[in-house]
Amino acid sequence: MMLDQAHAAFRLLVEWGILILEFFGTTVLIITGIVSMTRWLQRKSDVRTILSQGLLLALAFKMGGEVLRTVIITEPKELVSIFAIILLRGIVAAMIYWEITKEAKIEALYHAGKLPEKPPKQEQEDTVSV
Repeated sequence: MMLDQAHAAFRLLVEWGILILEFFGTTVLIITGIVSMTRWLQRKSDVRTILSQGLLLALAFKMGGEVLRTVIITEPKELVSIFAIILLRGIVAAMIYWEITKEAKIEALYHAGKLPEKPPKQEQEDTVSV
């Protein structure tokens, strides 16, 4: 009897933890989207970096929720689907991280004077095409 109550309390704690992590991830994503859109409208050049960093942070929260979800699964089928979600989110996070580091290296080279001019790709992003 007491073990059942402890199990129910543990499950409730984990479910609340999942909900909180998912909420934080969604909140970060929405705030990042708003900030990125306003910076894009102001024609700032760091929009891609800010958006990428926000996406990476939001994905981290979402993946934390999925990892926590593995604690309360009951069927092997659920484990496979959660593993697939974590794997896909991990791949996306790695791609975003790679993009952030690539942009940071280009900016560092530009500011160090090792690039004679702003990268052409960056100049194209600063202009808005209709």
